[in-house]
Amino acid sequence: MPVAYDPAVHAHPLRVGAARVLEENWTGTSTVPSRSLYPHQWSWDSAFIAIGLRHLSALRAQTELETLLAAQWADGRVPHIVFNPSVPLDAYFPSPDFWRSSRAGRAAGAPRGVETSGIVQPPVHALAAWLVHLADPELSRARGFLTRLYPRLAAWHRYLLHRRDLGGAGLACVVHPWEQGMDNAPSWDAPLARVTPAPARSFRRADLAHGAPEDRPTDLDYGRYVRLAADYRDRGYADGPSGFAVEDPSFNALLIASEHALARIAHELGAAGTARHARAERLTAALIDRLWDPAAGQFLCRDLRGGGLLPERGVSGLVPLILPTLPHDTVVQLVRTLTGPHFGLGTATRLAPSYDLLGEAFDRHRYWRGPAWFNTNWLLERGLRAHGERAHADALRRALLDTAGRSGFAEYVDPYTGAACGATGFGWTAALALDLLHTGDTPATGTQTSELRDMGGDRA
Repeated sequence: MPVAYDPAVHAHPLRVGAARVLEENWTGTSTVPSRSLYPHQWSWDSAFIAIGLRHLSALRAQTELETLLAAQWADGRVPHIVFNPSVPLDAYFPSPDFWRSSRAGRAAGAPRGVETSGIVQPPVHALAAWLVHLADPELSRARGFLTRLYPRLAAWHRYLLHRRDLGGAGLACVVHPWEQGMDNAPSWDAPLARVTPAPARSFRRADLAHGAPEDRPTDLDYGRYVRLAADYRDRGYADGPSGFAVEDPSFNALLIASEHALARIAHELGAAGTARHARAERLTAALIDRLWDPAAGQFLCRDLRGGGLLPERGVSGLVPLILPTLPHDTVVQLVRTLTGPHFGLGTATRLAPSYDLLGEAFDRHRYWRGPAWFNTNWLLERGLRAHGERAHADALRRALLDTAGRSGFAEYVDPYTGAACGATGFGWTAALALDLLHTGDTPATGTQTSELRDMGGDRA
């Protein structure tokens, strides 16, 4: 059934503010994360934004995902940026003339009618598509929304499960820190140390014009990002051996959640979803086998070139809480780690930080090295609720809603105080606050429990 209309929720000041942000960031076919800092369409941003947009306009939410997937490459990859040709080249770096997708990506099937990047981002898209469908099934069916998206989503998953299984164990691998989404996380420090940075004079950082340098990645790290991206481009975006190859728990957990969602979509379209649920469970087993560290009490990244698990504790290693078939003892340990001294949720911190509070690299303000982000905390809230941790989930939901409003829908925040960092009026912050406002597990807005089941807790 479509989400029920609740007058109290619709008049809520937070809803009004979130809707204003999403309206201001809307281009007519998609939503930019930030008008100033990120003036194009980003892949996983659009997936999270669609999840919130469905409460304002199911049609806009569908259009958001359709626009993104229209730029899909023939090999199945969904690029992490779809560039708006009306935006000046110097507004963002790396710009279209760096990626050269239509030329350098020709062998991989890059589209000719639009310029994109050549790397990817976490596969939240099938989950987003399913939740958008649930917001208004009648509209979805009338427009053939899932019918049109299903082949593209299936191709996207095939790309990740085959072309990106660089470790041979079934898990998808990222070949650039930007692909995992948590760009500047300390987990990348050791793999990046093997990368010779591009000369500083060879690129110009547009991000420093919109944010404090002490909050952003260092020039050295940025030079390494540029080198990795340029090398990948110069190989024609061909997947294979490279200097950076990491199996990441959050990326794979989102792939598994989206496999469950794709099974739901298949069932809605009259096909069996059993095989996809089974694949999701095999991937969950591989995730535990490859990336679970009992001593750390969480999942860790595996460096395929360095030959082992990376010791850094990041929020990525907690995101698998969203998976419904995790063993109970694994869930217990993840919750203990989340609420314990390393992340301090509910005691030391308002929202879960992006990195270990006790880690040597912790920085409460620097990009992904400590600040709290709304998308990861939204995922943790859903995971806690899915596994019956209602008290923790309710407290996190309240903190997310309060912090989103107080921070002006900031890109990320100080995990201790909730003070805004980065851009304000940020797309997914507004969208996910809107989603939490509408899908709280209460009689007035109670759609979340059934949606959590639709992430794979039962069978189609």
